Amino acid sequence: MKNFKATITALITPFKNGAVDFASLENLVRHQIKNGVEGFVINGTTAESPTLLEKEVADIFKSVRNVVGKDFPLIMGTGSNSTAKTEELSEKAEDLGADAVLVVVPYYNKPPQRGLVKHFTEVAKSVSIPVILYNVPGRTITALSAESISELSRVQNIVGIKEASGNIEFAKEVKQKTNPEFVMLSGDDGTYVDFLKAGGHGVISVASHVIPKEMIAWKNQVASGKYEDAQAGIKKHTNLINHLFVEANPIPVKMALHYMGIIESPELRLPLVTMAEDLAQKMKTEMKTLGVL
Repeated sequence: MKNFKATITALITPFKNGAVDFASLENLVRHQIKNGVEGFVINGTTAESPTLLEKEVADIFKSVRNVVGKDFPLIMGTGSNSTAKTEELSEKAEDLGADAVLVVVPYYNKPPQRGLVKHFTEVAKSVSIPVILYNVPGRTITALSAESISELSRVQNIVGIKEASGNIEFAKEVKQKTNPEFVMLSGDDGTYVDFLKAGGHGVISVASHVIPKEMIAWKNQVASGKYEDAQAGIKKHTNLINHLFVEANPIPVKMALHYMGIIESPELRLPLVTMAEDLAQKMKTEMKTLGVL
């Protein structure tokens, strides 16, 4: 298994005139690698996965793999609110060569905990590659309990979780109820440093598109006992991180990457639309203040 205790970017999907902009995608990927990012999630929420066709997902994966090579960890988002569909997408991800799948808690249909446990267990049985749980109640309403995560952590190829509730006490509880090798990844950039202090291993991040070196530095600082330095660093960047979520992700981060000249267009697919001008200008000002621009 590749190392997922890492700083991982949940990649956006650049668009131009309605189509995937592969030139901008390659530019983004190379910029990320140059700045030390250690893995990517493809076809996650940040990629606008609900609007991507299966062929586009496959073509994006192949494009990224071609740039990063076979040894770089690539995780594919495959979750849906249908177990059968999730199994199908996970099997296709494995066939493409994904190193793991990221499976979100089923949304909208609100299954009970025993349904969630059964869902993830069946998905894990359908593939031989690692499965990473994705708990994000802000988007799914239904959330995994610590007890369910503990039970699922004993399924052979369920290796970790992206925990995006932002609740550090919950993260501590999960840490206590799972084995030390169960990979704990933050899915909430604003609380990342506290998540690391609570025993987290890494992050699947949006902000790492814009401040990759800083995200990596905070992880290294906490690991070396310099929590206060990491806390000071994230505090300095709190306003920027907040700007990246002032409208639905990935609206702001696409605008930020466009301002940075990394992607050609901040275009999104409906129902998402480009960032409101007044909010975009405030974010741009903060980026200039921090020297990002």
